[in-house]
Amino acid sequence: MAVANLFPEGIEEDWTVEQGEVESNEEVPFGRSWRFDFTAGDFVMTPTRKVAAADETAAWVMWCQKAIRTPRYRHLIYSRGHGEEFDDLIGKGYSRAVIESEIQRIVTETLTVDPRTANVDGFTFAWSGDGCHFTCRIQNVREETDTIEGRVET
Repeated sequence: MAVANLFPEGIEEDWTVEQGEVESNEEVPFGRSWRFDFTAGDFVMTPTRKVAAADETAAWVMWCQKAIRTPRYRHLIYSRGHGEEFDDLIGKGYSRAVIESEIQRIVTETLTVDPRTANVDGFTFAWSGDGCHFTCRIQNVREETDTIEGRVET
């Protein structure tokens, strides 16, 4: 009995697709997931106490939410391309304009590593205390849109 090669050659390490490379949305697999309530910090349960399923679009939106809430390089389970780098903005004394510009860049780069994401735009910013709350519009390759939000403590 032959054992599968754990280190096959010729397989790309980085599965990301550059924006614009996808020829049609038929080529991009979406998949399903479990619904997660980011406010409560727990999975959404059905009345029968089972974890509620999310459709393909909701699964993609949840992936986007999770990606902008996960610090890059902090968790070994994620690839080096997953997550945000907001920590680079904390305590540097940058102006609000620079921080907003960097939030926009970081969020866009974080979300467009996923081949399902076609566009990230429409950023709005609201400052309170030592933090910046932001929202942005996300669009997938199926031209479905949603709005996500996040916060950066400065």
